[in-house]
Order: sequence, then structure tokens, then C-alpha cells
Amino acid sequence: MESIDSLIGENLKITGNIEGKGNLRIDGTVEGDIIYEGNVVIGEDGKVIGNIKASAVSLSGTVNGNVASSSRIEIFENGTLIGDLEAPVLVIHENARFEGNCKMPNKSRNDNHKEKAKAENPQ
Repeated sequence: MESIDSLIGENLKITGNIEGKGNLRIDGTVEGDIIYEGNVVIGEDGKVIGNIKASAVSLSGTVNGNVASSSRIEIFENGTLIGDLEAPVLVIHENARFEGNCKMPNKSRNDNHKEKAKAENPQ
């Protein structure tokens, strides 16, 4: 697990949008959107009412809103996502809860084909 740069503790409630970079862990409550250049981890006691856009999202708590990731979204067994998600990689563990629509762009596969073509046909 990567180190945590910012922590919203379980006794903290934030109302408003959050923007930043690094790795963020939420064990408290956030009412607002999160735009983060890095990983966002929502702990078992964490709750987000708003949209999340981040590099990767790991969810053990609750999110009521849409989640977009440029790399991966993982919903663990106690996690709940009520909203739409978009990510090239999605992992939903047994007993996790997801209610919404899922969009999985095929970006990484196209990038791999481009790199392979460059290696086979150098200019």
C-alpha cells in the first residue's frame, strides 16, 4: 500500500469540494466533489456524498455519487457505491454493493497495441 499524504479522520466532516494530489484516505464524511491527482481510499467508516475523479479509487465505505478513475476502481466487501462509474479496470468483491451504470473505456488495450506496433516497425 502506498503512503497516505492526506487524511480525513473519522471524527471529521467536510462540506465543500476537495482538490489536490498525492494519496488521500477518507475515514470521515465528505459532502462535495473530490478531484484528486492520485489515489483515493475510502475506509470502512468513510462516506462521500458527491462525485469523485481520481487516478485510482479503493472503496470500503460508502459513496453516493459518480466515480471516475483513469486506472482502477476497487469496491471491497463492505463497500457501497450508489452512482455511475468509469474506469478501465474494475474489481468488485463478493458482498460489495454497486447500484448504477458502468463504463469501461478500452484505453489501456489501445496503448498496448500502439507500443507493440512501434516495437515491430521502428522508424
